[in-house]
Amino acid sequence: MQAVLVPGAAAPVSFRRKALVGTSSYAHPPHPTLPAASAPTACRQGVVPRPQPLEGPSQQIGRGSCIIASASAASVPAEQPKASWKLPVYILLWYAFNIIFNIINKSTLNTFPCPWFIGTWQLIASGLFMAVLWVTRLHPLPSVDAKFFAALLPVALFHTVGHIAAVVSFSQMAVSFAHIVKSAEPVFSVALSGPLLGVTYPWYVWASLLPIVAGCSLSAMKEVSFAWSGFNNAMISNLGMVLRNIYSKKSLNDYKHIDGINLFGLISIASLIYCLPAALLLESGSWGAAWQAAAGKAGEKATLQLLLWGGVFYHLYNQLSYMVLDQGISPVTFSVGNTMKRVAVVVSSVMFFRNPVSPLNWAGSLIAIAGTYLYSLATDKYAAEKKAAAAKKAQ
Repeated sequence: MQAVLVPGAAAPVSFRRKALVGTSSYAHPPHPTLPAASAPTACRQGVVPRPQPLEGPSQQIGRGSCIIASASAASVPAEQPKASWKLPVYILLWYAFNIIFNIINKSTLNTFPCPWFIGTWQLIASGLFMAVLWVTRLHPLPSVDAKFFAALLPVALFHTVGHIAAVVSFSQMAVSFAHIVKSAEPVFSVALSGPLLGVTYPWYVWASLLPIVAGCSLSAMKEVSFAWSGFNNAMISNLGMVLRNIYSKKSLNDYKHIDGINLFGLISIASLIYCLPAALLLESGSWGAAWQAAAGKAGEKATLQLLLWGGVFYHLYNQLSYMVLDQGISPVTFSVGNTMKRVAVVVSSVMFFRNPVSPLNWAGSLIAIAGTYLYSLATDKYAAEKKAAAAKKAQ
């Protein structure tokens, strides 16, 4: 989801570091302050609004989408030339993997309605994927110690909350509407950055939140799949991803040597400390009956394939969000890409699942998504103004 893969990056730091602290998960990689997740949004996820890829890249953190992508800046020297074909290919794969994941994830939940099991399996799959990359040396093994792991634990806790709440939300209402509600992540980012980080925003950042709130409200008015439980879980996911991004900034700033892909993998593994016991306690009693029903409905082999591919594409779309960030693109360019990705996910899910969508739903969805882009521009402008003011003061 939902990653590390996390909004509101006010400090004059590198774009990737901001992304880490904002994706997700689902939305992801994440947002300038975090991937999705939610940037994350996006990592805008991750643990980061730009993908917050941890909606990796709050988005990262507020866009959804990923919280961890930022650290990867250290792994690639700024002067190193980038292959011209890489960026469009990575963006195409990022979109494709995210769309495929959302379709598989919802199909799995329809067949085997155990969101805690599915969410936990996705974290396990991501950890196993990273283990293969480390063992085969396809990706460098991170150097971590007990101090780093202690700093990672609160980040992993909020990543777990954001990830699982998103999966539960997707099980309770249409994917398209859940993503529209997830676009409200920047509201939490701006509201919480003040009391937790001491960051204050100018009026135009607050104003950019208005179309997000208006669009989500308008979209909900005629939403056939609307359920308060699904809506509440999507909002809890937003809160979890934003807190993940914020605590990434507070506790992981001393570990910039760990790149975004490694950070996302480590957060996924650490999240199992919280997620696995909770899944066993809250849901394991229903797994047997649900599996029998799924086997009778779709077949055991088909259900296993859905679970397998859901875990694979969960990791792949988050990893690709970090790889996009690593190409040295500007925050505005990433904001455009993350916004269009959300549109692609909403439209593709509506077409695949044939959800009834009224003109009012479409209008609200487009307004909310446009609001997340305006928020990206506003926070980028604010960060540039702070950086310019600091440079002027230093002269």
